[in-house]
Amino acid sequence: MDFKGRDYKANELAIMELSHSLTLNEEALAQIPPPKRPVFIFEWLRFLDKVLVAAQKNDIKGCQKKLVEQLMNHIQESPGPPTRKLIARCLATLFSVGDTFLLFDTVNKCNDILKNKDDSPSFLPTRLAAICCVGTMYEKLGRMMGRSYEETVQILIRSLKNAESQTRIEIMLTLEKVCAGMGTAISNAHKEIYKAARSCLIDRVMAVRCAATRCLLEMLSHAPFLYTTELESLATLCFRAFDGSNYEVRCSVAKLLGALMAMTQQNQKANQTG
Repeated sequence: MDFKGRDYKANELAIMELSHSLTLNEEALAQIPPPKRPVFIFEWLRFLDKVLVAAQKNDIKGCQKKLVEQLMNHIQESPGPPTRKLIARCLATLFSVGDTFLLFDTVNKCNDILKNKDDSPSFLPTRLAAICCVGTMYEKLGRMMGRSYEETVQILIRSLKNAESQTRIEIMLTLEKVCAGMGTAISNAHKEIYKAARSCLIDRVMAVRCAATRCLLEMLSHAPFLYTTELESLATLCFRAFDGSNYEVRCSVAKLLGALMAMTQQNQKANQTG
């Protein structure tokens, strides 16, 4: 057996040995002083993120339900940006590798968090974590998510109205991921997403504008109306987005505008060829 073969076998054995300890050791966590617990949880999530990628369905079969429960519980613990991204990745990988029987229940729980009317600063990290998780699951699992996108997109767009800037950014990034994962399967929602992205493209917060350009850039691959019937309107909006913008926004909008123009030429070329 060559070195690669031995390394692969060693990794496989390591995963099998660790499969029983994938879940968070809650007894050990309880013994740690509260200020140090977030670090312990973060390290567990980092470990889980690495192991799940290489795991097989059988490796996690016995502990998947517990893992999902623990990950969802930690969404409620006001996680910071690095932690929420890890939670999101772990959940998405867990469902892509393991069973999907808890997938829709998990999406519904995230949606319930988004529906919560609590607008206090203390609840914000939980809301952002739920949005992040939803986006990552749609991006990674795609059409496995079924028609759950209908409610999710509606909730996200409604949430934009009274959301502060961090939430607006996260919503735009999540809508980008929904478009990327679902593709043309959500064509009935594209116009609503477009309408939401339009308002964010001229948002007073520069980071929101950047997030909106990312969403629209992704939509170009799946929503032909952007470079046909909405071409002039979107191009005009791009120029409006330049007003009072910073360097990052100018680069993002320029990329969107360039891609928009390029799509019109590809469309024209395809028509001529046809």
